[in-house]
Amino acid sequence: MFQNLDVFRTAMAMARHAGLQQAYSAQNIANADTPGYRAKALPEFTSTLRQSMMGQRATRAEHLNGTVGRQVEAFERDDAVDPNGNSVSLEEEMVFAVNAKRQHDRALAIYRSNLNILRTSIGRR
Repeated sequence: MFQNLDVFRTAMAMARHAGLQQAYSAQNIANADTPGYRAKALPEFTSTLRQSMMGQRATRAEHLNGTVGRQVEAFERDDAVDPNGNSVSLEEEMVFAVNAKRQHDRALAIYRSNLNILRTSIGRR
């Protein structure tokens, strides 16, 4: 019954994705005045989750095929570019940072909820 608890892995992957997006938002904000800097972002979590479910998955680092934790590749956003070649919009970065916080909070709520269900099912509270 408890051998396959993918919900915990998914919640952890969602929290990791949100943390990485938050880091990219912070990096973009720090380079808002750097000439020629291109804003970086991550694809949506749902698309990265679908991609990771399609391929082989390793459960240990010793496995030859698959990956233990897929690293999501960031891409450069090509939104409006300032005259100095910078593509960072502080307003958009604030929205991305808030969305990353919401995603992280959602991942923690999913984790806590399922942990409570698991504890209740084995009779421990």
